[in-house]
Amino acid sequence: MTGHDISLLIVAVCSILLLVLLIVSKLRFHPMIALLVVAVCVGFASGLDTESILNTIEEGAGGTLGGVGLQVALGAMIGKLLGDSGASDQIASTILKRSTNRTLPWLMGAVAFIIGIPMFFEVGLIMLLPLVFTVAAKVEKQGNIKGSAFVLIGVPVVAALATMHGMVPPHPGPLTAIAGFKSNLGVTMIYGTICAIPAAILGGPVYAKFIAPRMTVRPDQQLLNQYTALSVESKGKISDQIDASNFTAATVEKPVSPVTAFIVVLLPMLMMLSHTLAETLFKKSVTLNIITGFIGEPFIALLIGLIVGIILLGYGRGADTQKIRDSLGASLKPIAGILLIIAGGGAFAKILVNSHVGDAIIHLSSGLKLSAIAIGWLIAALLSVTTGSATVGIVGATGLLAPLVGSDPHINKELLVVAIGAGSLFFNYANHAGFWLVKESFSMSMGETFKTITIIQSIIGIVGLIMALLLNLLPHF
Repeated sequence: MTGHDISLLIVAVCSILLLVLLIVSKLRFHPMIALLVVAVCVGFASGLDTESILNTIEEGAGGTLGGVGLQVALGAMIGKLLGDSGASDQIASTILKRSTNRTLPWLMGAVAFIIGIPMFFEVGLIMLLPLVFTVAAKVEKQGNIKGSAFVLIGVPVVAALATMHGMVPPHPGPLTAIAGFKSNLGVTMIYGTICAIPAAILGGPVYAKFIAPRMTVRPDQQLLNQYTALSVESKGKISDQIDASNFTAATVEKPVSPVTAFIVVLLPMLMMLSHTLAETLFKKSVTLNIITGFIGEPFIALLIGLIVGIILLGYGRGADTQKIRDSLGASLKPIAGILLIIAGGGAFAKILVNSHVGDAIIHLSSGLKLSAIAIGWLIAALLSVTTGSATVGIVGATGLLAPLVGSDPHINKELLVVAIGAGSLFFNYANHAGFWLVKESFSMSMGETFKTITIIQSIIGIVGLIMALLLNLLPHF
């Protein structure tokens, strides 16, 4: 390493510290503003001229938002359609039908795992709360479990939703890293799913079985009445069999069939995987690879999935077209802040590349022989813990490591994406929005919330890293 490399590394470290300071200090900068301010400071500190700084920030923000923004917006619309049409309830009812107390935590995790494919963590949890409270209330009335039935049923849902949100496309975090590293989407989905399953199991049903007997959590009765009154029709004596056939919200008219619900949820994911499968199994079929390459592009796959969803979940049910339009428009409001943070992260990442800070990181890592996967996980974890934003953790780690990935063809870019996503989930605490959503939804104390979502996501983050490192030892796709 040269003296110039050392000075650039100091700039990189100072930029991260400044980013954290602006977000978590009394200044309380919005993450997007903080990222842009830090990007400008890095540009000046590294010697870029004013025109280069301006062009780089515009190019980074625009390029990242163009590559990820539409995908995030389309995914939010699909999620909204699933909720409004009752499709999510149908999926849940199908999986939970004739389940028992012993299998319920596992099946609830499976429900959240599938529903979490196109949905943000917060949206998925809000949608599943009626089902969680309904099932937990039934289990509680039976009186044959120790501790909190709401923790036993809720923990697997929180774990599955968090795992999918951080580690598996088409969620915004993984998509941002995929765009930054130019990773293969289909391979990333495969790796992400492989890593997500054990993480969701250990952080979900396994941990729920351990922690539930040690807690007495019960949501506020008024909140219970609000959720369960609309989603459950009493059928007399409660048995060991949990009948999920009546879980569909009463407010949904003409609910869709379970088959239709599964088609809409899984279609975009299958199209994204199609190109990878065609490249692997049918390399000589040029036409097939052209077709799958087109429909497997995230933007196209999600667009097709959305159109199919509008037809099957909207027009096919005779829903009012103006209501569909208004509902899809409303789905974009909650993600506006996320999109702006992603844009700011793209500007920060591009500045790091053009100022050659990344080159200094390359020289450092080559000298110390550090694993890119471990470095990515650690950076994402530190940024997420300190700033309270998993998105900031992912975009920051992506920006710092993009030059390293570009210079070393031996790095498994897809596993690096998964590792960074896992790192961003680690130690979700009081500066994360998800922490407060879980706390208030289940009427928990700070200590109880720490024992649930904070520990859950820490388990997920560590298991995700271990799985990524193990898979990195195997031959790559």
